[in-house]
Amino acid sequence: METKRERELAAFERLLDVMDTLREKCPWDHKQTLETLRPQTIEETYELSDAILKKDMFNISKELGDLLLHVVFYAKIGKEQGEFDIADVCNKLCDKLIYRHPHIYGDVRVKNAEEVVGNWEQLKTKEKDGNKSVLSGVPDSLPSVIKAYRIQEKARAVGFDWEKKEDVWNKVAEEFSEFKEALGKGGKEAQEELGDFLFSVINAARLYDINPDTALEDTCSKFRRRFGYLEQNTIKQGKSLKDMTLAQMDEYWDKAKELERKGEL
Repeated sequence: METKRERELAAFERLLDVMDTLREKCPWDHKQTLETLRPQTIEETYELSDAILKKDMFNISKELGDLLLHVVFYAKIGKEQGEFDIADVCNKLCDKLIYRHPHIYGDVRVKNAEEVVGNWEQLKTKEKDGNKSVLSGVPDSLPSVIKAYRIQEKARAVGFDWEKKEDVWNKVAEEFSEFKEALGKGGKEAQEELGDFLFSVINAARLYDINPDTALEDTCSKFRRRFGYLEQNTIKQGKSLKDMTLAQMDEYWDKAKELERKGEL
């Protein structure tokens, strides 16, 4: 009788066989390069993110498959170029995971997850082919909120952080005050001060174990639901949002909030 692990390995081998066939016989698959796949990989990553936010398990499984296809596709191209293959990808990952988990595969002791993260970051800087600096592992192309959060996490891992999380609020207040002052001047200075203020708010969120990207995503979803309710009910009455006063729109907005509290929106 086939075990679960045998079933998993058979499925992965089947995917490799399908990839080989498509690369050889499909004109579109045959012409793809590392560069042409990159934008699609980014899109697939966001589609997976959407499914996770919606807690849509069916589509999480589907989008994970799409991402796995890209991993296998890149490895296939690497093999054709004589640079690496899927075995190299898997073995390098396993080697890295074992090396960065000395509390599992070695004699290092840790008290909590934070110490695991700290060890992870320190080990990364020691690796022969690892990052040259603490922050070099944060991709430039990350969305700004996530990038700020990851930069702060990495700085924290090497001890560069507030001793008491409550102290961050003085920094938030300071940056907000500087932003308000800069608004009177406008231009680049106001933009820079806004960036400093947002960075400090993200820092505060991190210290209180709140993921700012997730929080902002939830707020965006909430705004879209409420605005959608406002828009739909306006259309039902044969009206246009442009013809309504703010007070009239607020009535629908408050109704949407009430429906949300009841779980009806």
